[in-house]
Amino acid sequence: MARLLCVGIVTWDWLYRVDEIPPTPIKIEARDLVGTGGGMASSAACAIGRLGGAVEFWGRCGDDAIGDQILADVRSYGVRVDRVRRIPGYASPVAAILIDKRGERLIVPYYDPALDQDPGWLPVEDVPSFDGVMVDVRWPRGAGRALDTAKAAGKIAMLDADLAPREVLDDLMARATHVVWSEAALADWSGTADPAAGLRAARRHHAGFLGVTVGEHGFRWLDGGDVRAEPAPTVDAVDTLAAGDVFHGAFILALAEGKPVAEAARFANVAAALKCRGFGSRTTTPARAEVEAFLANWRVD
Repeated sequence: MARLLCVGIVTWDWLYRVDEIPPTPIKIEARDLVGTGGGMASSAACAIGRLGGAVEFWGRCGDDAIGDQILADVRSYGVRVDRVRRIPGYASPVAAILIDKRGERLIVPYYDPALDQDPGWLPVEDVPSFDGVMVDVRWPRGAGRALDTAKAAGKIAMLDADLAPREVLDDLMARATHVVWSEAALADWSGTADPAAGLRAARRHHAGFLGVTVGEHGFRWLDGGDVRAEPAPTVDAVDTLAAGDVFHGAFILALAEGKPVAEAARFANVAAALKCRGFGSRTTTPARAEVEAFLANWRVD
């Protein structure tokens, strides 16, 4: 069984299901409400747990009731969380998220500015015991330390390259072996909306693996000088929140299990697509058996 580590942010999210996200200030009534854990790296860890990998999450939350709720939720996916740092006097991260009938969302997070950024407590001496490490961009100092240690140990050191300041992305990209962008982040960083052109621009800064998730269109990655593509299955999307996180978790799990990139991307595309069929962010992440059953019957046109 592959053993993986995810490092980054964990939150508690309140999801409000609405018909439309209002363009102007107005009072609207939600049709559904779900409370669930969130955060890029922690949701990727939860996906790994649901898909059968052994996984641990390192991050920070408050020593408060929300923190208790956050860690109980992550643990329920089979993720080890006993080395998450609980910070006295710090309010755990929370977010209010509106999700419309097309599955798109508006996210309003709150991060306590008193949060300690020091990564010195991370038990990085244990990083070489994992098959791979995945980090997000929300705690750059912690992410950088984890990536450095994994890369030095010859392990997968994957960056979930989402929207962040350019200097953060440039620094973390240089420290990773694998960089998997969100489409929006790659467009913002590269200055082009063309994913292929964006990946080629990124190649001038990174010699390792480069890929980008492109929503309903699947995944693109550089293979030598060529851009290869793996499509995603078509589903009736209800909620796209955490789909990218599920992809990242499924992708690094498949790579750690020895799957070639195309097969890993296909596995991750299916996991992310199936997640989108229900309302509830990562709560609708499919189990491994469901993904494998879909793969066994899916024929790409």
